[in-house]
Amino acid sequence: MDIIKLITSQLNNQETLNQLGQSVGANPDQVQKLTQMGMPMLLQALGQNASTQEGAAALSSALEQHQDDDVADINGFFKGVNTQDGAKILQHILPGKTEKVQQNLARETGLDAGQVSGLMTQLAPLLLGALGQQKKQQNLDVAGISGMLGGLLGQGGDKNMMGMVKNLLDADNDGNIMDDVGKLLGGFLKK
Repeated sequence: MDIIKLITSQLNNQETLNQLGQSVGANPDQVQKLTQMGMPMLLQALGQNASTQEGAAALSSALEQHQDDDVADINGFFKGVNTQDGAKILQHILPGKTEKVQQNLARETGLDAGQVSGLMTQLAPLLLGALGQQKKQQNLDVAGISGMLGGLLGQGGDKNMMGMVKNLLDADNDGNIMDDVGKLLGGFLKK
């Protein structure tokens, strides 16, 4: 079972969009736009972080912490999601860039920064749970995790969306997201 495809399809479910929207006072269309931009953005950032041996090892450890999260029932997951953990995850995925990325997402979606933050702190644990399950099911080692992320990013297919994601991640507008999100190295999800 492809956990990522399952989650993507559930994130487009009207009930899920309504539930997420109600949690932050946003309409379902805005929530859908955020999930369509936010999830690939998180994957892109994780891919950058896992592009080094140290980053991939740190991500592997983090995924092990989330491998038993029940993400198959997405609505149930969101009812019990730990948004404080989600905020920590975002800080580690986007070190020093979380606020800037959230402002960029707010501008693109019409949501305010608080709504974006509220949604992203729910989506980040969902993504780590899904990736953790994928890692466990496929018995992936550190190299396998990098390959899995590369495959997921390659499957995206929507070059316009990935270009937009890169712009959202390039917080200092220097054309290079490596300096913006590639600073994980060993600090990932130390609690």
